[in-house]
Amino acid sequence: RKDGKPGRKHALAGPRSLTWTMDPHILIDAFRDAKLIGQDEGLRLVERPTRQGHGWAVTVDLPATRKAADVIQRRDALASALAVDEVQLLIERVRGSGGHAGRVALWVADADPYDTPPARTPLVDAARWDVWRPVPFGRDARDRPVTLPLVWTSLLVGAIPRQGKTFATRLAAAGMILDPHTRLYVADFKAGKDWDAAQTVAHRFLSGDEPDHVLTLRDWLTELVGEVQSRYRRMRTLDDATCPESKITPTMARDTALDMPITALVIDEVQVPLEDRTPITAGGRKLTAGEHLGELLTWLAKKAPAAGVILILATQRPDSKTIPSGLRAVLGSRFALRVMDWRDSNIILGEQMNTRGHDASRLLAAHKGVGILRPDGEADTPGDELATTVRTYYMAGQDWRTICQRGHALREAEGTLTGHATGNEPVPRIDHATAATAISTRSDTAAGTAGLPEPLASVADYLAEDLHPEHGRTFIPTAELLDALNAEPTAFARHMSDHGCTPVRRRIPDDDGTPRQVRGYRTTDIQTAIHTHQPDHSDDRETDDDEE
Repeated sequence: RKDGKPGRKHALAGPRSLTWTMDPHILIDAFRDAKLIGQDEGLRLVERPTRQGHGWAVTVDLPATRKAADVIQRRDALASALAVDEVQLLIERVRGSGGHAGRVALWVADADPYDTPPARTPLVDAARWDVWRPVPFGRDARDRPVTLPLVWTSLLVGAIPRQGKTFATRLAAAGMILDPHTRLYVADFKAGKDWDAAQTVAHRFLSGDEPDHVLTLRDWLTELVGEVQSRYRRMRTLDDATCPESKITPTMARDTALDMPITALVIDEVQVPLEDRTPITAGGRKLTAGEHLGELLTWLAKKAPAAGVILILATQRPDSKTIPSGLRAVLGSRFALRVMDWRDSNIILGEQMNTRGHDASRLLAAHKGVGILRPDGEADTPGDELATTVRTYYMAGQDWRTICQRGHALREAEGTLTGHATGNEPVPRIDHATAATAISTRSDTAAGTAGLPEPLASVADYLAEDLHPEHGRTFIPTAELLDALNAEPTAFARHMSDHGCTPVRRRIPDDDGTPRQVRGYRTTDIQTAIHTHQPDHSDDRETDDDEE
């Protein structure tokens, strides 16, 4: 009590219900309660609440200066205000000619959209598949199909055990298997039965987790480095009608005379070889097998997709120590099933993705096969969003074996069955010296990045040979780094400034040759920051201070 006024009166009312679908005024109150708009602000109704599927949909315009990105980020608060579980609330920014930064489309499900059996993959009923078409991957909360492009990119799948990681990886591989003009390298470091059926279609196959298996993978990667270099050399000799750019085309990939089929390297439990500590020598350097594999995979992820060689990597330990930051930075497509915390989610999906409303650690344990997809390229993701929550299609063990058998028959009919699938796997064409030369510049540049703070370590790994003082680049646009590292602009600029890298403006030629002014960083500043923050030089600096 205060100044004679009565104290607070407690009252219990009944449970809140989803009555806003019938009354837009309650929707405005929900936005105010979630602190997404002010008490004196309102919403403009673009499309009235309508019934769509198993839920309600409505499109609204936010007040001036309010952004859809903030609504997406505070989805939990809005779900609470609407009295629904956050898995029932789907928020998308309306883009394109019919949208703007303040237009939001909402869809609220009547019940948990993932509390039903998953749909069976349509690939089971496909006689064959064209790998140049995105692969059917799953369906979103509104039961809309989601596809995954595979050509010209690479894929990282991460999750804690028993969340559907291998099932999701096999979905991506199934599209490759049903195209007889593809070549598969399959390495199963789980050493189980999950990938055994792929032996009938794989050009190379291994299953095991011993050091010998790791060294076999090293030979494969060395062979693929040489294959990629050979493809680029042959592309230069082709006429413009056959090869208009330095990229593989469908015609080139299917021309058996050129021998440039789309090639996929699938590695399940990739953390096993990357953590291997077997001592080896590569290019005159002594290092562990895991470190060398990380360098080879990073080189392939950067150089190989345009030549038709893609990586599909899966791991149950998505931490910064297991997957090198330089490798993560160049894997275009990411799929995160449930992980332990937001840091692991960001390692898979990209920096600051949790602040944009995409956090795989908040997925429910009961939602097997549900994850957040951040695709690269022209994926069929509803709403044109940066990332989409997807429930992957279900592919039972028998369906997987059926697809592999069908892929084997297709390859026999086309005459493209090779390697392990024929029972006569060829010895890898290994040229360790050439592979060491190819990655030597990157190795020299990134040798000391292990002790660097983020995002400086990721920048150093991404730029690699571009930081070479003689033949490297002198200026890097900020937009390029943000796109490559999937970084949040404000936090990235702040951290780079803390490390001594201040952005400057430069005029660079556009695609048509017209100069335009952009913000970016001088590579000399980045080199200085790397030198300053390396542990060896930190010790030297302390010693110099002591001597003074």
